Amino acid sequence: MKKRYVIGAAVMAAVFSAQQLAAEELSIVCSNEQDWCDLMTGAFAEKTGIDVSMVRKSTGETLAQVRAEAGNPKIDVWWGGTGDPHLIAAAEGLTQASGVDTSELLGWAQKMSEISDGRTIGIHLGVLGVAYNSEILAEKGITPPACWKDLTDASFAGEIQVANPNSSGTAYTELATLVQVFGEDAGFKLLAEIGKNVNQYTKSGSAPSKAAARGETGVSIGFQHDMVKLKKAGFPLEIVSPCEGTGYEVGGVSIITGSKNLDAAKKFVAFAISAEAQSLGPQVGVYNVPSNSKAVMPAEAPDPSTIKLIDYDFATYGSSATRERLLKRWDAEVKK
Repeated sequence: MKKRYVIGAAVMAAVFSAQQLAAEELSIVCSNEQDWCDLMTGAFAEKTGIDVSMVRKSTGETLAQVRAEAGNPKIDVWWGGTGDPHLIAAAEGLTQASGVDTSELLGWAQKMSEISDGRTIGIHLGVLGVAYNSEILAEKGITPPACWKDLTDASFAGEIQVANPNSSGTAYTELATLVQVFGEDAGFKLLAEIGKNVNQYTKSGSAPSKAAARGETGVSIGFQHDMVKLKKAGFPLEIVSPCEGTGYEVGGVSIITGSKNLDAAKKFVAFAISAEAQSLGPQVGVYNVPSNSKAVMPAEAPDPSTIKLIDYDFATYGSSATRERLLKRWDAEVKK
């Protein structure tokens, strides 16, 4: 009897240990490009042995989901996408501080953490820009744009594509950028004038540049690292940093309040801001500026020092009240 008890205890211990291992899992919503989402989650799972479930959604969709699931979240980590919605989630208490070491991060990434009381951390910097298909514009005799105001010219009628800021963090960055560059009233007037030349407002921020690359539209507005990827692939895209100045994103990573797999979530955040993880991007054509000071900087990444960047006010334009007010005005005055 004693011997059987010892064997039984060993079996129970093994079962308990297996249950502990099985419990090591993580649910992630990724707001970056699908191939980057796949690369990062795959690398993390391989490194840690944690079972990762991942879906890709735009920042607007993810913010809506996190709000809807407050108190009973189905996801643990929100990785990627523009920082403004991450800051809104932080301000609403929908995300929680990870407590991971950020000492290797560049100043703009640490600032994101400071603004949010550690609830979101900067993972990369992406510069907003304009891309045009050189073959289409040459064929139609259209002078390429150099400035934001150029996009109001009648020659671009039906040639511009940009995302909808209600669903896309990229497009919200464009909206907030023009408001900061020109002032709110003048910025909305400019958005409405550009809107007369827009052929489609897409859900995804990267979709317009893909359409321009394929020749489905002449001009796109989006982040330059997405444009660089397409140009490097051989598409006839030329990239413009608007002469009046342009804004930028600081992509974020956040742990959802009430995460059911908090330890695994913290491990992922630490991985996401590591030099090791951030140096993987170029494998799938990610050419933004990494936030870890020790990460490998892609040679193709836009150089912020050569671009007229505005002093983007993340505290103001990352607030829920400002975002909701601007989106309501955009719906009324731009996308009629």
